[in-house]
Amino acid sequence: MESDAEVEPGTLLVAAPQLLDVNFRRTVVYIIHHRGEGTLGVILNRPSEVAVSDVLPQWAPHASEPPSLYVGGPVEQSTAICLAALRAGEDVARVGGMIGVRGPVGLVDLDGDPDELVPRARGMRFFAGYAGWDAKQLAGEIGRGDWYVVPALPDDVIIAPGADLWGRVLRRQSTPLAFLATHPGDVKLN
Repeated sequence: MESDAEVEPGTLLVAAPQLLDVNFRRTVVYIIHHRGEGTLGVILNRPSEVAVSDVLPQWAPHASEPPSLYVGGPVEQSTAICLAALRAGEDVARVGGMIGVRGPVGLVDLDGDPDELVPRARGMRFFAGYAGWDAKQLAGEIGRGDWYVVPALPDDVIIAPGADLWGRVLRRQSTPLAFLATHPGDVKLN
């Protein structure tokens, strides 16, 4: 049985093709927090129809395209979360209003002043809710084959609209995992 030993902040969980749960089908989850008591992340590839300006008007001009709120996960969907990818040479530890996750990616304090952060960021993505797992729950799902744990790139957090992030992340893995990127999106169950 696999474990969640490879899971850490800044890694990705990529949904296996057989994971048909409507909340997670063909998703890519960026891990923000992983400790003994549980794991928290946001789904990177689920834009919603809600504009960031409808929820966080002061931050809306700085949202990466598309400027819509992404569905971060099925938990606490009334909670807003923002991830930012900093410009080359910027250090998350020296940027006020951010908590580092990994490398140039950090969690943004949405109660802070956007004008301090914006010049230092390459992009920002806003999420409604998050994906969460209790202790041992994620290890069980990985062991069942529901998720692949892979490294993240900072651009995954702010990827351009319309990109197939699920396929792109799988394609950059070694074989046989890379072959899964060609798995058809619509699977019919008998």
